[in-house]
Amino acid sequence: MKTCAVIPARNEARTIRAVVQGSLGAVDQVIVIDDGSDDGTSSVLEGLPVHIIRHDQAGGKAAALASGFGHALAQGADLVVTLDGDGQHDPADIPRLLDAARDHRNHLVLGARLRQRHRQPGIRKFANRFADFFVSWASGQRVPDSQTGFRVYPRGLLESVQPSTARRHGFVFETAMLIDGARRGFPCVAVAIDSVYNEDARPSYFKPGKDVWEIFWFVFWRISLAGLYLPGLWRVMTRAALHHPSASREDPVDAR
Repeated sequence: MKTCAVIPARNEARTIRAVVQGSLGAVDQVIVIDDGSDDGTSSVLEGLPVHIIRHDQAGGKAAALASGFGHALAQGADLVVTLDGDGQHDPADIPRLLDAARDHRNHLVLGARLRQRHRQPGIRKFANRFADFFVSWASGQRVPDSQTGFRVYPRGLLESVQPSTARRHGFVFETAMLIDGARRGFPCVAVAIDSVYNEDARPSYFKPGKDVWEIFWFVFWRISLAGLYLPGLWRVMTRAALHHPSASREDPVDAR
């Protein structure tokens, strides 16, 4: 099975080279989408066997992911890994996620930040858990980390679900992949990863107020269109999340 890594990056010159170098040995091809960076993000990748897609202007994460997915599919990718360019996702975990994808065909694999959750900022932890409940309801499955960007998408899901790429929907895009994917036969499976938040990291592009509100309204609309989707709520209340028993670190997992 051909594998690709898609890495959206906007002003990540400080971290992107290490992320790409860590990903190169784990997949067949690495694709970086330079989303209108003005700090030389693309130039720091010189000499590496990576395909760079350059957006002249920042279009947001949704547009960046869509560009990367399109190229990966055109290259014949069967599995597409996504991770962020800011270093919060450890490329060393890619093989574990790919193992889960091979064991669970037609599943969306989530690198769920279930280890060392005490590192998560309080407002981010609240926003994530708020989103997790409603995304779980709308998708009819227990989702332990609905906002993680560290994922493995099967080709069929990328061909079946193509959400809006409007900039204001930047962080809704991945939520739509979860909800609409599950409803089209692509449920999720979780692989536990560390919660990594570096004190000297750049400010996150995710805004807990604005972006959670956008996600909430998208999820509410999906639930409303399904007549409150009570079967989905019932499954969330009565079934546990699906976790892949991959080799993992020894830190305790908070799977609540």
